[in-house]
Amino acid sequence: MKAVIPRIMFAAAGSSSGKTTITCAVLQALLEQGVNPAAFKCGPDYIDPMFHTEVIGTKSRNLDLFMLSEEVCRYLLVKNSEQSQIAVLEGVMGYYDGLGIGSTVASSYHLAAVTQTPVILIANCAGSAISIAALIQGFCHFRPDNGIKGVILNNLTPSLYPQYKEMIEKETDIQVVGYFPKLKECALESRHLGLITASEVEDLQQKMKLLAIQARESIDLKQLLRIAGGAPEIDYHEAGIERISAVKVAVARDKAFCFYYQDSLDLLETLGAELQYFSPLEDQAVPECDGLILGGGYPELYTGQLASNTSMLASIRHVLSNNTPCIAECGGFMYLLERIADKDGKPYPMAGHLEGDAVLTDKLNRFGYISLTAQKDNLLCDKGGKINAHEFHYSDSTANGSSFTAVNSSGSKTWDCIHADENLVAGYPHLHLWGNPEFARSFIRKCRSFRTARMG
Repeated sequence: MKAVIPRIMFAAAGSSSGKTTITCAVLQALLEQGVNPAAFKCGPDYIDPMFHTEVIGTKSRNLDLFMLSEEVCRYLLVKNSEQSQIAVLEGVMGYYDGLGIGSTVASSYHLAAVTQTPVILIANCAGSAISIAALIQGFCHFRPDNGIKGVILNNLTPSLYPQYKEMIEKETDIQVVGYFPKLKECALESRHLGLITASEVEDLQQKMKLLAIQARESIDLKQLLRIAGGAPEIDYHEAGIERISAVKVAVARDKAFCFYYQDSLDLLETLGAELQYFSPLEDQAVPECDGLILGGGYPELYTGQLASNTSMLASIRHVLSNNTPCIAECGGFMYLLERIADKDGKPYPMAGHLEGDAVLTDKLNRFGYISLTAQKDNLLCDKGGKINAHEFHYSDSTANGSSFTAVNSSGSKTWDCIHADENLVAGYPHLHLWGNPEFARSFIRKCRSFRTARMG
């Protein structure tokens, strides 16, 4: 099948070049001009889509070519852009940076090529004059199918912009479509997982409005729309997901548990799940359900509040003691352990469904993409079942599990992980269920069986 999707990607030479700021500015400016955008983040990051969705108010999803196939990425791009006038993709890291030092696999460039999305390169002009033209020229000629159609100059003053634009367009064969000055009043704070969650940014809505004003003043939005409109049709295939059964799935969602791939949740709904959101921080009990999902997030920042909500902890233990099907990822897995110790080593009691402690460290542990293989039959798959995933956490536990084997993306390291049986999958890895929809189907079937038994 074919779809016409006006689309554009913002990419850069490296991290901290202004991709998120400019993406947010353009998204907000488009919305204020009556253009309805869909937003996408390249890679596994949860934070930027949360900003796009919760602060700007536009639909936002992840497209990750390690966890998802090329075919699935094209399908999800089309599916999530159906009600929008333009798809705006935000790149990750440097434009060509992929799985390894010498690889472009799973890079922003790879995604742009797979989806045939025109690219706007964000060039950080701080500390550079004509050298910035050399950098831009290099990026535009490094690969013949680079897809770069324009440049936005970041960290540039209004007075210097005309000179830089003239110089760059003279020295290269690429058009400059605008600039962005340094706006200290619009700075987004950061934390160990990148940008902090949307609900914690002071005066964020006002910052977005200021960014939108700047985008209208210094970026040629009409030209961006023309470039996006020049994107070719996308070839894609319908996924063919059929409903299995009506089941109720309780999903933990609050400041402590907020890392979810919305497409995974949508997939569960398509299969028949009625999602019921609850807060382990604020609510007293898990809602009546046929399945439970405890996502990742920041439980380590709310250990005291989680520990003091003894009613919820008792409810979690009760639900799991009844063999309710449960998926618990990273922070959700930590919540099921006996204790979480903060950075000072002070332990706080948690649900205690699994033996062991989680302890905060001062470094990332087992950070990056991994491939998982099941070592036993379990809730999500039979022995030998496979799915790609990723880990990103500053804690470690005394009981990481051994039901799956993880291999890093280079194949150089292998380790055991995840507690799994016929009712539970709990561990540090984050899964995108579109990476293997059979995992989602297995979960819904198990929820159906549990519902049948529960309803008598």
